[in-house]
Amino acid sequence: MSRVVVGRITHRHEGELVVFHIGMTINQWWRVDKWLPIFGDMPRMLQELMSDPESGLLGSHFLLGSSGPYLVQYWSSIDKLYAYASAPASAHRPAWSRFNKRARSAPKAVGVWHETFLVDRAESIYVSTPSMGLPAATEAVPVGSRQQHARQRFADGRTGASEASA
Repeated sequence: MSRVVVGRITHRHEGELVVFHIGMTINQWWRVDKWLPIFGDMPRMLQELMSDPESGLLGSHFLLGSSGPYLVQYWSSIDKLYAYASAPASAHRPAWSRFNKRARSAPKAVGVWHETFLVDRAESIYVSTPSMGLPAATEAVPVGSRQQHARQRFADGRTGASEASA
């Protein structure tokens, strides 16, 4: 387990911020032949992204939901996220092709999903937790005297998206 950061921590980030949720639903647990290879593709993609500082991936956090695993990812740009997803040389393209082939052979066994959010404002607080979430992906900073309440942190949480829409 990661080292616990004692105290009240929030994040600081300037620039565009994209939150991307991606996961798989394991609909038929006994079809390990269909879902395990899909699960195995994600570490390759994450390694590829994290080894390239220009990829746009700021960080990610793995979670296990009731229907399967998923990742919360933080990106510096919607354009970089889409560029990675569509790049012919990326690990994503062959993984997507493999998923489609498996899905056609057993359409009810496993599903994949994603949600993309371009964040106008973001507020966070982590109290005595390991480094995770927005502070781990961006910059972790102690909660200041003007940030004691969520409403105050939210007011200070403008991102590049809010500047672009102004």
